[in-house]
Amino acid sequence: MGLRLPGICSLKEKRSVLRRLIARIRQRFNVSVAEAGKQDKWQASVLTIVCVSANAALAHRQLEQVLSFVEQDGSIMITDTNLEIL
Repeated sequence: MGLRLPGICSLKEKRSVLRRLIARIRQRFNVSVAEAGKQDKWQASVLTIVCVSANAALAHRQLEQVLSFVEQDGSIMITDTNLEIL
């Protein structure tokens, strides 16, 4: 998931915002989350979110709920997504 973080002025501030977002996602949805790209950019990030399920439809629904959750955060904009079920 590509993210845009408008208003962020430093990498320290970016890490703080992402740390809180990642913790909320993990707590609410029981998924694995990692910052996977653009670590050196102040106002951009790439998060990888992974869940394990025996049912592809359930996994898809859970990942869609995570996307909706992030979209509701007014300080973060989703720039792109790539959903892959294996």
